[in-house]
Amino acid sequence: MTPIFDTHAHYDDEAFEEDREELLGKLPDQGIARVVNVGASLRSCEKTLELMERWDFVYGALGVHPNETAELTEDGLEWLRQKVSHRKCVAVGEIGLDYYWDEPDREIQKNWFVKQLHLARQAGKPVIIHSREAAKDTADILTAERAGEIGGVIHCYSYTKQMARIFLDMGFFIGIGGVLTFKNAKKLKEAVEYIPLDRIVLETDCPYLAPEPNRGKRNGSWNLPFVVSALAAIKGMDEEEVRRAVWENAFRLYRLGQ
Repeated sequence: MTPIFDTHAHYDDEAFEEDREELLGKLPDQGIARVVNVGASLRSCEKTLELMERWDFVYGALGVHPNETAELTEDGLEWLRQKVSHRKCVAVGEIGLDYYWDEPDREIQKNWFVKQLHLARQAGKPVIIHSREAAKDTADILTAERAGEIGGVIHCYSYTKQMARIFLDMGFFIGIGGVLTFKNAKKLKEAVEYIPLDRIVLETDCPYLAPEPNRGKRNGSWNLPFVVSALAAIKGMDEEEVRRAVWENAFRLYRLGQ
């Protein structure tokens, strides 16, 4: 059976403070062969670097989430620039726009989004895009910055299939996780039906967004088989075919040799 690649996790999160070592140690035996731990703040990027050093199968992405951009400075950006050259840093992220909350100011978010896109271009690394209730501004900035040349993934995809076409045309992968299993996720299921399988990658966003039947509990990479099942059902395919495809997609996204 093809193993699973969790392309977006937050094992640095305090939700894993009690049993992080134990949980990560068990993942390979649960069929999870690769994990990318994703930074959201400068502090979580430091923790991500520690996890990358500690575990062979854990890679990292370094960047500042839009909700954390009020803390970012030019010095912080310079620190990121130095750290993204790490041999196990596979992407810049997660970066982008989040209009669900009123803070930080949207202009602050946009400023640091663009600067981190420039950092990724200079570093030759793909980007992990966080976009929440900000579809048009996200697409506009990615278009203006010719982000298709940078490449990357739209993480935790939540928009329509029409919006997916715009991101797909830029060459982006689409990150799909536990929300796909929710009964009320009609819009996402329609988008996933439309998105070609060779552009989908699996992610947990753990500890958040656990799939059914574990919705509301702490999420982890071990839950991804539920997402595989949902994806296979939507695509009318065998689960092993889906596993093989998304495994290969993750390596292409992060430009890793198999």
